[in-house]
Amino acid sequence: LEKASFPFPVLSQRLELYDRGSTFNVFVGKGQLIAGMDQALVGMCVNERRFVKIPPKLAYGSEGVPGVIPPNAVLHFDVLLIDLWNSEDEVQVQTYFKPEKCPRTVQVSDFVRYHYNGTFLDGTLFDSSHNRMRTYDTYVGIGWLIPGMDQGLLGMCVGEKRIITIPPFLAYGEDGDGKEIPGQASLVFDVVLLDLHNPKDGIVIENQLVPESCERRSQTGDFLRYHYNGTLLDGTLFDSSYSRNHTYDTYVGKGYVIAGMDEGLLGVCTGEKRRIIIPPHLGYGEEGTGKIPGSAVLVFDIHVVDFHNPSDSVSITVNYKPSNCTVLSKKGDYLKYHYNASLLDGTLLDSTHSLGKTYNIVLGSGQVVLGMDMGLQDMCVGERRTVVIPPHLGYGEDGVEGEVPGSAVLVFDIELLELVSGLPEGYMFVWNGEVSPNLFEEIDQNHDGEVLLEEFSEYIRTQVDTGKGKLAPGFDFEKIVKNMFTNQDRDGNGKVTAEEFKLKDQEAKEEHDEL
Repeated sequence: LEKASFPFPVLSQRLELYDRGSTFNVFVGKGQLIAGMDQALVGMCVNERRFVKIPPKLAYGSEGVPGVIPPNAVLHFDVLLIDLWNSEDEVQVQTYFKPEKCPRTVQVSDFVRYHYNGTFLDGTLFDSSHNRMRTYDTYVGIGWLIPGMDQGLLGMCVGEKRIITIPPFLAYGEDGDGKEIPGQASLVFDVVLLDLHNPKDGIVIENQLVPESCERRSQTGDFLRYHYNGTLLDGTLFDSSYSRNHTYDTYVGKGYVIAGMDEGLLGVCTGEKRRIIIPPHLGYGEEGTGKIPGSAVLVFDIHVVDFHNPSDSVSITVNYKPSNCTVLSKKGDYLKYHYNASLLDGTLLDSTHSLGKTYNIVLGSGQVVLGMDMGLQDMCVGERRTVVIPPHLGYGEDGVEGEVPGSAVLVFDIELLELVSGLPEGYMFVWNGEVSPNLFEEIDQNHDGEVLLEEFSEYIRTQVDTGKGKLAPGFDFEKIVKNMFTNQDRDGNGKVTAEEFKLKDQEAKEEHDEL
């Protein structure tokens, strides 16, 4: 056939020429083939094989082809049809899977990430993104792809699977790509769309649960603790705070997290659940990071556990106050109270009720966190209140291992059961009546001019027991007395003399506790 006297232009059928290792490309029914072959090719399917016998009158007749085909020769052809197209063909799209939810489809100028297998019409694989284990990432409809693929991807949903069949004039045309794809080849792409966004996109927020009571919403500069599941648009999980059993803790609106999350965490309530969809230019960009591929849209399902601002103080809500509420707690008072301690999301941390005993402290003495010291101020017996303590007035960034998470806002429901008034600031012991003018002599029971710790301790205990004096409530007796004695023992020799002994109002103001 190669030596025939008429030309064989590139046409619409590709037939295998085994000895040349290439196909024969020709239009059918246009008079460009011998009549018998024109007839024989009609009705063939791709991958169909026919044995064709053509008599001389439908071949080269009585003249033949000099040097190749003798006159009146019957010709036999073994034909395998490789490819088939028509100049009026368009891109063919066959969707064989489409998700139930399809909030958005591919439009011109969108950026997509997809996997594909590329084959010829006869099923021969010429390329596969799956084999490279990397998606094909590109803009759609602006000439970055062959025209047929630019058309075939339009209207797809994330997760959709479709077969896109492209005629050669909308693919690589007469010349092919110079590598795997020959000239005039129809292409078949089996495509699954994994990702879709537009460079103009902002974040998308889908509220899943908003608590009925939302007294405050997060603002720039707040510190949030939240759980999240992070997935790609196709549902692939790349990270989860739940798997680490630890919240993600960060400032909001100050650049501590990716720009899309910084924006998406604003305006949330404690306890809120929302989905934040972040395009790559507000996420990890073209490069990606770790398990996140380049140009990936990110989906975060978050649950806000709590948030606070570093400028926050203690919040006090009085739930019940007795009608007779004249004696209010102050620094130095000895308090007995019940409490339930929880996180803002309601997780119970501790309860005195479950222990069956009250919690007892001296207010303002540093026996509890600063926020609790503040929350118990100006409270009367029988009062019930809720005290919300930010972490910088609670247990800080570290929390208490196994008990209180780091940076946690704490909620205490408190009931004050008993109040013993404390002493004036700076005093550990006061007299209830007049002070004896011969105080040193009374303490020095053996009249040797020296007072030992044992004598001092016995004397103070007697004054307390008889109601003549009062110790600061809530402290260990032995420790208070030893401290008082040490303050009087100015030379530190374990003995107090009359010269050393002074009452507090006889001295200049000092930082230690005196009689």
